Amino acid sequence: MKRIFEIDPWVIKSRTLNPEDKRLQESLTAIGNGYMGMRGNFEEGYSGDHLQGTYLAGVWYPDKTRVGWWKNGYPEYFGKAINAPSFIDFGLTLNGVKIDLATLRPSDFSLELDMHQGLLTRSFVVEAGGAKVRLTFQRFLSNEIKEAGLIKLTAEALTGTATLTATPALDGNVVNEDSNYEDSFWQPLGENREAETIQLITKPNPFKVPQFSVLLKQHTTLNGQPLQGTATSTSGRVQREASFTLAAGETAELVKTVIVVTSRDVPTEAQAEAAETLMAQALEAGWAGLLDAQTTIWAKRWALSDVVIDGDEAAQQGIRFNIFQLFMTYYGEDKRLNIGPKGFTGEKYGGATYWDTEAYIVPMYLATTKPDVTRALLQYRHDQLPGAYHNAQQQGLAGALFPMVTFNGIECHNEWEITFEEIHRNGAIAFAIKQYTDYTGDESYVNETGIDVLVGISRFWADRVHFSQRKGQYMIHGVTGPNEYENNVNNNWYTNTMAQWTLQYTLARLPKADKAVVEKLAVSDAEKTHWQDIIDRMYFPEDKDLGIFVQHDTFLDKDLRPASSIPADQRPINQHWSWDHILRSPYIKQADVLQGIYFLNDRFTREQKEKNFDFYEPLTVHESSLSASIHAILAAELGKEDKAVELYARTARLDLDNYNNDTTDGLHITSMSGSWLAIVQGFAGMRDNDDQLSFKPFLPKDWTHYSFKILYRGRTLAISVTREGTDIALVAGPALTVVINGKAVALPAAEN
Repeated sequence: MKRIFEIDPWVIKSRTLNPEDKRLQESLTAIGNGYMGMRGNFEEGYSGDHLQGTYLAGVWYPDKTRVGWWKNGYPEYFGKAINAPSFIDFGLTLNGVKIDLATLRPSDFSLELDMHQGLLTRSFVVEAGGAKVRLTFQRFLSNEIKEAGLIKLTAEALTGTATLTATPALDGNVVNEDSNYEDSFWQPLGENREAETIQLITKPNPFKVPQFSVLLKQHTTLNGQPLQGTATSTSGRVQREASFTLAAGETAELVKTVIVVTSRDVPTEAQAEAAETLMAQALEAGWAGLLDAQTTIWAKRWALSDVVIDGDEAAQQGIRFNIFQLFMTYYGEDKRLNIGPKGFTGEKYGGATYWDTEAYIVPMYLATTKPDVTRALLQYRHDQLPGAYHNAQQQGLAGALFPMVTFNGIECHNEWEITFEEIHRNGAIAFAIKQYTDYTGDESYVNETGIDVLVGISRFWADRVHFSQRKGQYMIHGVTGPNEYENNVNNNWYTNTMAQWTLQYTLARLPKADKAVVEKLAVSDAEKTHWQDIIDRMYFPEDKDLGIFVQHDTFLDKDLRPASSIPADQRPINQHWSWDHILRSPYIKQADVLQGIYFLNDRFTREQKEKNFDFYEPLTVHESSLSASIHAILAAELGKEDKAVELYARTARLDLDNYNNDTTDGLHITSMSGSWLAIVQGFAGMRDNDDQLSFKPFLPKDWTHYSFKILYRGRTLAISVTREGTDIALVAGPALTVVINGKAVALPAAEN
């Protein structure tokens, strides 16, 4: 565990620049606005080892699937989040010396990301040619005008005479580090020196996936005045030049405003005009106006979502950082988008949709944003239902198989054991519909739209199971459960459980659904009878002597040893062991059986929960970012407070402290809701069962207080937990009765 930023409740800040930490630093200072985002790269450039990355939401490329042994059913292409043209470039020289912190030794270095509004500030002092200058870069991506990014450079001469030359630029000559031989995915369409624009298009592909075009436009002022003269250009690049001289004590300020438009919103031929209009709006508001608007927008978000912790500043910083990064990635403004595991912070997974959204993001967003934000996430899946039917057909199966990885609904991941064995994701997608319906009380989605998804998934499960004549039960062979450290297993308990649950829920919802929709779906009586037979005769591996549900048929035949027996210098095992070694081991990457107990919590007794937790948690290495939160919630429920707090720290500071030694290539965005879940569902024990909201809080022994707000069925509740007890107030909305530690408490309607 390595901590490179100071502990501060609202700021991610560092006073050091270590080359070996550069990639980690870039990940932890990434910013976004839901439309676009970028790593914490340096505006003036950096010649040392780093990962240059700017990303545009919904812009991707279908690269040809390359596998040594082709198997029928493989996706034709592998989706990539592509590195977008860079617009932060601000090349700089001081008295003829290029400013490059990989070669120059700066002093008084400071790097700060303010979570109040997403403002990234970097300041340092450099010397060259007898002059000492303080350079301060600031930037943010606007939430007021989503296509706008703003960068400010302030230069202050401390001693001597300083001649500085800045070259603000737009550069489309970028590559992906993980692409084949560092291919570029962009082709230039043209540059306009007068308008200071570049326009590019993704290279052609043979898969009928539309090409994306993008146009970038910049405008730079020096001390409030636009730069004079005409820009210069080369293929895919436009840049300006500004030279100025400062005597000791003098200051200059350059502000660069950038507009980015893509063909997702504006046709290629209309992008120049659209960018011109947006630039006029951005310049009218100016740096100060857009930053003020940004601060106001974030203040409203924080008012609903902030979790306040007293007594542990590291815990406080961790949860705010996670909420902040999540909301910079997605806040529901664009229903065509979802939440990628890396968000805008790296190439790995970035931009694609995984089952993480439904399993981990939905519960938090339900309580911290308006219902239409979560409904947009559900609609995203419904809109891609045709792709789910296609995915199932590729495997010769009926119904709908939602993809493990996707940009458009078509599966675009090429690892067989993940893509077509990790079919449990279908269960999480169905379960998200139930979570939305139960939490909001709004049945319109499931009755009018979501029932299509439930029936499609149910038809898939009904075809994917097989009937064992020997045992007289239905089974599911050849799967990978949530524990990806086991592949091609038979009867994964979690997968079988979620298949059975989906069939049960679909049968329960069909009589309540819109009649016209039900008629169109044409679920026959024979189908319903078959589904019920599967429900009644589904096989579940279990060991009654141990009192546990068995992860899969042969799991107990492994050499069962606790994760604590692994030598420290071999952790994480995914970076030290061969895949063969991992697959044969008993070690669990993330909650598997415990994931099912978490989802269907009210189905199990306390004894069942405890025996399964005590058996599986010691075998778990928590090398998935999704692991710690589920274990923390169950540990809290079972009164294992020290374990709950330990695992909360892991999920809250997974990236800030680089627990798994893999944050250098980007943040774990979709696991970041885990810290919120660990506090609200874990420490505060919030449950929503049978239209009854209940809490069973405890206060970690090193904390003095924590509090949070939740939105619930048109109400806003404020929950505060101290040593003296728990206080719940209705801040807005009609009267409500909640249960606290088993006792009903009536909350009067909030005063207007």
